[in-house]
Amino acid sequence: MNTANKLTLLRVAMIPAFMVLLYLDNRYAALIVFVVASLTDFVDGYIARHFDQITDFGKFMDPLADKLLVTSAMVWFVEMGMMPAWVLLLVIAREFSVTGLRLVAVDRGRVIAAGWSGKVKTASTMVAICLMLLPIPTPLLQICVLVILITTVYSGLEYFIVNRDVFRAEL
Repeated sequence: MNTANKLTLLRVAMIPAFMVLLYLDNRYAALIVFVVASLTDFVDGYIARHFDQITDFGKFMDPLADKLLVTSAMVWFVEMGMMPAWVLLLVIAREFSVTGLRLVAVDRGRVIAAGWSGKVKTASTMVAICLMLLPIPTPLLQICVLVILITTVYSGLEYFIVNRDVFRAEL
């Protein structure tokens, strides 16, 4: 197992620790775990690309680890009344939809790489989650939720608009 994949597995292993800390009402420790886990996302990607450690396992597990980490935080935010459930539903729907689009594209011999807006969505969502783990005023909390919502919807729409030809033959 290469270094990039080990970092991805470390991120997955950090998710239960993150959740336990949240439920123990230790937000600062949870924030530290979330930040470290988020940083492993950037580091494992860098290592995989620059040291030729790209594997099928990594292609599968890395995005799954990211989605599990972010979704776990958002589930907790919904439970704590910090985020409406419909926002979380849109985030999850976007992830399923883009994954489905990529699967159809692969079936047609095409790979859809992560777009710029998807990267902005990931980074801004992680920053927003970090802020939401701090004791911030309600208006700032609402701005964080709005940033997550807007970047999620925009990037999801962009994936489908840019790659609309994937479905063209069937419409």
